[in-house]
Amino acid sequence: MLPAKSFSDVGFLVLSQLESETQYAEIYSKCCRFCLQMLLIPTKKIVLCFIALCSIFFTAYAKPRAQHYQADIVIYGGTSAGIIAAVRAAKMGKSVIVVSPDRHLGGLSSSGLGFTDTGDKSVIGGLARTFYQKVYQHYQQSGAWEWQKKEEYGNKGQGTPAIDGKDRTMWIFEPHVAEQVMEDFVKENKLKIYRNEWLERKQGVKMKDGKIISIKTLSGKIFNAKMYIDATYEGDLMAAAKVSYHVGREANHTYNEKWNGVQALVFQHGHYFKNNTDPYQIPEDKTSGLLPGISTDQPRPNGTEDHKVQAYCYRMCLTDQPENKIEFPKPDRYNARDYELLLRVFSTGWNELFNKYDPIPNHKTDTNNHGPFSTDFIGMNYAYPEADYTKRKEIIKAHENYQKGLMYFMANDPRMPEKIQQQVRKWGLAKDEFKDNGNWPYQLYVREARRMIGDFVMTENEVLGKKEVLNPIGMGSYALDSHNVQRYVTAEGYVQNEGDIGVNAPKPYSISYQAIVPRKTECKNLLVPVCLSSSHIAYGSVRMEPVFMILGESAATAASLAIDHKVNIQDVNYNELKNLLLNQKQYLTLK
Repeated sequence: MLPAKSFSDVGFLVLSQLESETQYAEIYSKCCRFCLQMLLIPTKKIVLCFIALCSIFFTAYAKPRAQHYQADIVIYGGTSAGIIAAVRAAKMGKSVIVVSPDRHLGGLSSSGLGFTDTGDKSVIGGLARTFYQKVYQHYQQSGAWEWQKKEEYGNKGQGTPAIDGKDRTMWIFEPHVAEQVMEDFVKENKLKIYRNEWLERKQGVKMKDGKIISIKTLSGKIFNAKMYIDATYEGDLMAAAKVSYHVGREANHTYNEKWNGVQALVFQHGHYFKNNTDPYQIPEDKTSGLLPGISTDQPRPNGTEDHKVQAYCYRMCLTDQPENKIEFPKPDRYNARDYELLLRVFSTGWNELFNKYDPIPNHKTDTNNHGPFSTDFIGMNYAYPEADYTKRKEIIKAHENYQKGLMYFMANDPRMPEKIQQQVRKWGLAKDEFKDNGNWPYQLYVREARRMIGDFVMTENEVLGKKEVLNPIGMGSYALDSHNVQRYVTAEGYVQNEGDIGVNAPKPYSISYQAIVPRKTECKNLLVPVCLSSSHIAYGSVRMEPVFMILGESAATAASLAIDHKVNIQDVNYNELKNLLLNQKQYLTLK
């Protein structure tokens, strides 16, 4: 006979598959009746058997049961797209649950990206515009201006008239203001948010007949819905549902594009080495090895595909207000050698360091990457889109260490040019932002990860107005924008960056409904408004926070229609969807 502990382990194994209270209760009841009958047989062996069986069933029943949650629509991701989608679903009378891996809501909008990349503001409508109206309303309160007078800040992105001239908007804001607007949305619409809940990516998505029937998180919670929306920057739910997607850059010939694929020696921003810069540990000594961050690989021919992803960074919120400033901290891992290449950039006469310290209210900034060596951790994110959670945390921490180290280096290393160092020291982390995270942004700027491959793929041809877009559900207008993808050594023996593209869209363009729905053969009740069906270079335009909000609202509207008419998401009547979106004051095409 097995010892009682072994029976207990077996009990856990057998009953771990039971996911309902009813199943547990039924087994428990039968166990009790059986055990009482066993007591009537007075033999030592039977008594031992009785003890073992009790161990199996009582221990297994004591195991925490899976918690089930039901809604019409389940949204995975607490990004700006996820919250806006939830608001729209609630307004359409649908029960909705947001399952958020993050504790703080709003994604990049509330994590440092306050100098909003908008493009043409006139095509931003619906709840996305409501968000920016609420930001404007916040800054009309005198209490909003703690470190600066409103008049001093001026009209930077402030008070932009709406199309009808009534409501006004503000496109530039502090991180905590954006987060508060998101939390107000939650409160006003009585949204159910489950925070710090991470999708069990390997076996947590259950499907039947081409539909998701439940998703399970690492904590054991199970969420059932009629429709699902993946609002994450990574597309984890989409991938777990076995929907087709792409990571990296496609070849130009794939979608008949010009600006996709590798783009070596193509310089459309200032984020490249304008002067010859030595890449070696010991200058001019190839045997000494390359400086950190420089790849030994050579770029493939221009226009060809690769697996690489444009660089990530944190959008830091800095301040020069002494009473609100925290000195740049030394990171957990710091090596001054990591920034030797920056010293060489300065030695060439480069002096554009502060060009992207974009001012937001209260003497703060939205600080973005700028120049050949900056906050973008080039080449260190290739594994991120497909990595498991443990590996992703390592990549995220490496980005944090790199960027904190960069700021600490510039503020403290005696080799820095003195004039620049004095200017750097005027800045620090804002004491009143990201208070529970060491004043560091919550969200890494995942500019691009997975991108769905649907029946329709947005390409540069749609963005640049070369092809008509059918069944539009929103609009974009930003340039084709890709940050650098790799840093390498040229044939001449100098360091150079590759992948930085900026091609203006001639006018606002439409985004098709088919770009946010999977192929019908793959999943019939999922919408993907963030990792939508797009080529790498087209995604460089689409990937703006206002556009994600627009597409999130459109996704929730379509999901609600599919529920009302009991149809697959691919079979939603577009004309009905169009009319609803127009009633929501969304903009679908140029007038």
